[in-house]
Amino acid sequence: MQYKSQAVAKPYFIAAIGLFVGQILFGLILGLQYVWGDFMFPEIPFNVARMVHTNLLIVWLLFGFMGAAYYLVPEESERELYAPWLAHAMFWIFLVAGALTILGYLMVPYAKLAEMTHNELLPTMGREFLEQPTITKLGIVVVALAFLFNVGMTVLKGRKTVVTLVLLLGLAGLAVLFLFSFYNPDNVVKDKYYWWWVVHLWVEGVWELILGSILAFVLIKTTGVDREVIEKWLYVIIAMTLITGIIGTGHHYYWIGTPEYWQWWGSIFSALEPIPFFMMTVFAFNMVNRRRRNHPNKAAVLWALGTAVMAFLGAGVWGFLHTLSPVNYYTHGTQITAAHGHMAFYGAYVMINLTMISYAMPMLRGRTAANSERSQVLEMWSFWLMTVSIVFITLFLTGAGILQVWLQRFSENPQGFMVVQEKIALFYWLREIAGVVFLIGLGTYVASFFVGAKEPEALPEGAAASA
Repeated sequence: MQYKSQAVAKPYFIAAIGLFVGQILFGLILGLQYVWGDFMFPEIPFNVARMVHTNLLIVWLLFGFMGAAYYLVPEESERELYAPWLAHAMFWIFLVAGALTILGYLMVPYAKLAEMTHNELLPTMGREFLEQPTITKLGIVVVALAFLFNVGMTVLKGRKTVVTLVLLLGLAGLAVLFLFSFYNPDNVVKDKYYWWWVVHLWVEGVWELILGSILAFVLIKTTGVDREVIEKWLYVIIAMTLITGIIGTGHHYYWIGTPEYWQWWGSIFSALEPIPFFMMTVFAFNMVNRRRRNHPNKAAVLWALGTAVMAFLGAGVWGFLHTLSPVNYYTHGTQITAAHGHMAFYGAYVMINLTMISYAMPMLRGRTAANSERSQVLEMWSFWLMTVSIVFITLFLTGAGILQVWLQRFSENPQGFMVVQEKIALFYWLREIAGVVFLIGLGTYVASFFVGAKEPEALPEGAAASA
């Protein structure tokens, strides 16, 4: 590890993985509640379990992004982090605030939680993904601003690279767009219109900049390809991401009371959104094929390549399946949406965080470059278990969604929602089985950091033979 202050990334990564485990456990609870409605009721109602599942996803991804930035920025800037103490302080503030919020969801009725946190002073609660109490949202703003200040000052005082500038742009966008979570108009159309400025422009806009910069950093380190080559690719990918992602917000405006022209704008530009993800796939494989060295951390390279492929499939292909307005008219809000969401989040953001953790954690734990051979084999098993299971989860939800659309919305004699839910229950059981396999894969990933901990580092391919 080159810079001492990079060590602040370690607790962020550990917290991220711990929260990830929690998110999957609540996902399994939700999956069972689809087919066994009284499971854990009234202790954990469906709406609460869903709230915890989605909020844990957002929080652990943010922990991962912060850890990645704190590791990446000192190395790229060629100087120590501006204020390591601030990074440590914000870690504990964010972790405690997040834990208290989740406990609030689980232990207090939501209306009572709003009353306890004085939501009436600045009403922001009650919206999907943004259910956090206003006081928690204010805490997130403080943490984000302190984080941006810390990273920004480090970049400002050190070497400037395309990787850090793209990352900084993405992180600044993340912080700025979150401010729209405080705007909660009475008009429902306006509410949904600006709600997407947080939700869509995060995941299909600025988060993609963070994804691209982290992927570029890992590929620079593991392939030895000239930085200039990787940076040129990054420029093109980011330009396409911003062009398609920003205007592509319109694919959420089809049916919420906005003008009809959004059906054209949304359809055209969101249909182009798979292009930057496809470019990212070509970019990753091209860089690995042109590599000048075989990096000993084969697991990190596998995660990097997997990120590019799965992001293209989940965000690109499955997003395109129902993004055109005439198709979306029938599929909106069905299990096809859930299928796209699961694979897109896993492929784009879960995997890039796991890529960075896989690359950085061996060095944060005192190794030169990589874990032992046995540890990496176990980690690569976890890659395949999680990735294959998420593919099956997506396929099962897609099957459920197609049948749901046909029976509930498209046929000559549409059937009621709950009648259709009973008829597609088999897909939900299959999804739950795949979810259990995913949890096993995640457990394997965690175990890989402890297996072979005292064994020597893995050697690059061909190193043993040449020796």
